[in-house]
Amino acid sequence: MLFSSIFFLFTFLPILLIVYFAVPFKYKNYVLLAASLFFYAWGEPIYVFLMIFSIAFNWAMALDIEKERKFGKNTTLIFTVVINLLILSFFKYYGFALDSVNALFGTNISYTALPLPIGISFYTFQAMSYIIDVYRGDTDAQRSPLKFGLYLSLFPQLIAGPIVKYKDIATELDKREISPELIGKGSARFIIGLAKKVIIANNLGALHTEILSQNSNSSVLTSWLGVAAYTLQIYFDFSGYSDMAIGLGKVFGFNFMENFNYPYISKSVTEFWRRWHISLSTWFRDYLYFPLGGNRVAPRRHIINLLIVWMLTGLWHGASWNFVVWGLYYGIFLILEKYFFAERIEKLPSILQHLITIFIVSIAWVFFFSNNLTEAIHYLGDMFMLSKLPFANMHFLYLLKSNLVLMIIAIVLSHPKPYKMYTLISKSSTAFSIASLLIIFIISVSYLVFSTYNPFLYFRF
Repeated sequence: MLFSSIFFLFTFLPILLIVYFAVPFKYKNYVLLAASLFFYAWGEPIYVFLMIFSIAFNWAMALDIEKERKFGKNTTLIFTVVINLLILSFFKYYGFALDSVNALFGTNISYTALPLPIGISFYTFQAMSYIIDVYRGDTDAQRSPLKFGLYLSLFPQLIAGPIVKYKDIATELDKREISPELIGKGSARFIIGLAKKVIIANNLGALHTEILSQNSNSSVLTSWLGVAAYTLQIYFDFSGYSDMAIGLGKVFGFNFMENFNYPYISKSVTEFWRRWHISLSTWFRDYLYFPLGGNRVAPRRHIINLLIVWMLTGLWHGASWNFVVWGLYYGIFLILEKYFFAERIEKLPSILQHLITIFIVSIAWVFFFSNNLTEAIHYLGDMFMLSKLPFANMHFLYLLKSNLVLMIIAIVLSHPKPYKMYTLISKSSTAFSIASLLIIFIISVSYLVFSTYNPFLYFRF
């Protein structure tokens, strides 16, 4: 079930809100848990049992870890993390592993491809963060399986994040503020996210899809236009989903961490990853990078740590070599920035720092949207005039002319100033705020009704 679907907006969500606000607080967690499991089962009824197993298993293991002595705690922690990773690996990576073995050794091992449980990478990482935090003593184990189940399955952030740490919402599972002001703020955030997704991301996605399908009518500049479209699409798609998730969380009384902070204004790759998918970067920092020693080790060891973290970051996103290359690509640039080019970059004009960063990030997205490494290399060859494509053609001019306004709007809205101006005006005029949000919502719904293109890019992770 997509947030940006007519059924969710006009059936599931209204019914849930009516029931949720009608029942006393002591029943609200029951309502949300039932709704969250229904939400998950809507698309994949079988895999809801995998979710329930994950809830029961991690709840029980955390209680065991809390009461064990040091040796027992270590053993239980390792066992729990391994089981979580084995489940994730079975559904997400075993096909990739067998394909790699077949390619490397010339074997022909056959297997049945399993559909990937939606959001398994997200809720598995949430479960492991909880287990590790209990082990470290950073949070108490949750005694109630209901409350822990709600934490792990809470539908606003279940499918595509933000990745929420248990300790950040532990108090809100017991007692949370629900007020007209928070409902209003949450609703506004949801509508803004819906518009980013439906009006901007979907239209940019349609452009990108058209360019990918027009191999015989492509050109060098068309390839660059496709990358530009995807660069903007994935930001508005994913940040739009995060806005909707954060907004819904606020409506129900939960405060989720911010997941994006205008990453395309960054002046370095390091800054970009402080602003992009913040909850994932934070997870890898706290539960892998720091335990490996972080930057408190010798440079050689630090470089190895960065490469390990970024290779696994790539694999988290997808079971394919192009995602491994994508992760290592960023790891290499982060190493280059820290150890070789930091001072030189800082001396460059601000606009040049920004343009270099956007160029590096845009190239990385080619590995991200390609189905495999061969496709990515071929596409990059088209971009850098290594193929026989013409530099430009009439089809490129048509696509550019048809989508120029959309892309300019997207570029402008990827900067914080327009939103700051809108927020300032909205605070000074309640009528403007309500009217503008209503108009934005109506336009978004209109796009949903009349458009057939409505994917969510991060659902496959």
